[in-house]
Amino acid sequence: MIPIRELLNKIIWDRDFGRGNFEIGYYDRLAEKIIRVPFSMLELIPGDHFSFYLYDPEGETRSVPFHRVRQVFKDGQLIWHRGD
Repeated sequence: MIPIRELLNKIIWDRDFGRGNFEIGYYDRLAEKIIRVPFSMLELIPGDHFSFYLYDPEGETRSVPFHRVRQVFKDGQLIWHRGD
């Protein structure tokens, strides 16, 4: 399985692969469920190999560790997942 950081970079930098609507599903500890968000709500910070920022609809910024990402969808189809 491709590491999540590598997959996210591929979405950003590979023009052919990066076409489409991407979503990630991450485990939210407070809600105790997987939350799906559009890739456009993420910000990857160069050099940060631990987490990314998520800008939620309420305008809050959250730091989400990469290990909490459980799913990646492209055009509604699951293309990557990590078991519990």
